Amino acid sequence: MALSYTEKQAVVAEVAEVANSAMSAVAAEYRGLTVSQLTALRAKARETGVYVRVVKNSLAKLAVKGTEFECMNDRLSGPLMLAFSQEDPGSAARLFRDFAKDNDKLVITVGAVGGETIDASDIGKLANLPTRDEAISLLMAVMQAPVTKLARTLNEVPGKLVRTVEAVRLSKEA
Repeated sequence: MALSYTEKQAVVAEVAEVANSAMSAVAAEYRGLTVSQLTALRAKARETGVYVRVVKNSLAKLAVKGTEFECMNDRLSGPLMLAFSQEDPGSAARLFRDFAKDNDKLVITVGAVGGETIDASDIGKLANLPTRDEAISLLMAVMQAPVTKLARTLNEVPGKLVRTVEAVRLSKEA
């Protein structure tokens, strides 16, 4: 069933709003997936903070116009599903990559982050980016390492003295 003009405007406005606040976008061809598989994909997307939508390519091109995802326009062809990462840059790529492992019919075609297009072969790099929590924990570990090493070094001086005194005591007893 064809969409009316007002319905098309609403779809474009909705996708444009999401695209303006998204960190990255990934497009994948979904031809051959069953309804239950798509439902499972959408449920997983909701859990991970990813906006997933099947949109006609002409409407998708209008929706991403003026956003950093406009670079994807020339690669939007065929039946595509768009995913926008809302929480961290790699979540949409991670969602599609993990889903494609179990369902070979989902084929990732293109991605975009920071105004640059990412080929389907490089989506794995985007998917391997740490989540926000992982990135914060890595940063904290890097910031804490020098202080921890200093504390160990300062603690080693009295420890070495105690071991030396113990060795002298044992040698005098023998």
